[in-house]
Amino acid sequence: MEVIVADLTRPADLRAVEERVAGDTALELLINNAGFGAYMPFVALDPDRAEELIHLQVVAVTRLTRAALTGLIERGRGAIINVSSLLAFSAALPAPPLPKRATYAAAKAYVNTFTRILHSELQGTGVQVQALCTGRVRTEFHRIQGMDPDSFPANTVMTPEDVVEASLAGLRMGEVLCVPALDDPSLLLSIEESQRRLLEHGLSGTLAKRYVP
Repeated sequence: MEVIVADLTRPADLRAVEERVAGDTALELLINNAGFGAYMPFVALDPDRAEELIHLQVVAVTRLTRAALTGLIERGRGAIINVSSLLAFSAALPAPPLPKRATYAAAKAYVNTFTRILHSELQGTGVQVQALCTGRVRTEFHRIQGMDPDSFPANTVMTPEDVVEASLAGLRMGEVLCVPALDDPSLLLSIEESQRRLLEHGLSGTLAKRYVP
C-alpha cells in the first residue's frame, strides 16, 4: 500500500497527487472523496476558506478526474466515483432546518453536473463515472463542523458500509447519480426531464410575456 499525504487545497500537493494518478498504469477506480462543509452564512465565511472549499470540491475533482481518464480510456475499463451530496439538490429549501451552505451546496451541484455530462462524453469507452449523493453518514464529517451526529434521528444516518455497498451496486447498474437511501429512482428521472423541458422552452429569441412592459 502506498500512502501520499496531501492537502488538495494546495496547488503543489494537488499536482503531486495528479501526477501520481496520471502515472498509475494499473488504476481502475478513482474516488474523489476529500471534502469539508464550512456550514455557516455566506457573509460569515472567510473568503479564503470559501476558496479552499472550491479548490477541494471543484478544482481537485476536475483535475484528478482528468488525470485518471486518459489511462482508463486507453485500457477501456475502470470507474471514477465523485462523492457529492444530497445538498446539491437543496437550493429551494430553507435553513434551518438545513444548514447554511451556499458555497458547499453550489460546489456539490457542480460535481453532479460535471459527472452527468462527462458520462455522456464517455459513452462507448468502457469507463464509468458516478456522482454519489449521500445524506448523513456516520463519520467524523459532522463532528468537525461542530455538529453532534448523535443528535440526528437514528433513521436519518447511514453507515459508511451501506454507502459503499450502494455505490458499487449503482456502478453495476449503470447509475450516474447514486442516492443510497432513495427507493424511487424515478424522482431523479423527473429532475432530468424538468431540466430538459426548461432548456427547450428557454431557448428562444422572443422575450417572455411576463417581461414585456
